[in-house]
Amino acid sequence: MLGRLFASATPAHAHCDLYCGVYDPAQAKIEALSVVKTAQKYHESDDAVFQDRCVFIKEQRAEECKHHLMVLWADFFAPAHFEEFPQLHDLFWKAVHQAGEAKKSMDPAVGQQLVAYIDEIADIFWKTDKGQQMGVYSPS
Repeated sequence: MLGRLFASATPAHAHCDLYCGVYDPAQAKIEALSVVKTAQKYHESDDAVFQDRCVFIKEQRAEECKHHLMVLWADFFAPAHFEEFPQLHDLFWKAVHQAGEAKKSMDPAVGQQLVAYIDEIADIFWKTDKGQQMGVYSPS
């Protein structure tokens, strides 16, 4: 019955329920910085329960980081951007895979490398006209 009800509906495609037009690498960076901080707090503690929570939270934040990177890669950047910045595909590949490595590691340096990749992506983002129109937290 529901199938018939929605048979003529036009599908919508967006990274959220309402296309907001807001993209910003800051979302991925916040998650990556949380990965770093959580790994540091893990090593500063000798409380096993706290450390278990750190592992769980760090894995969640790394997964969220991957999500935000994928949204930028697939929904924000257009073919013209990849022509202008030929390293962009490889940079995203490295960043997404580094987020996966951050899920598996409690070494803060792994998270720091993720932050570094996101900073490179952000540099390119802010060089695009589209990024300057859509970004929320521009570099100062």
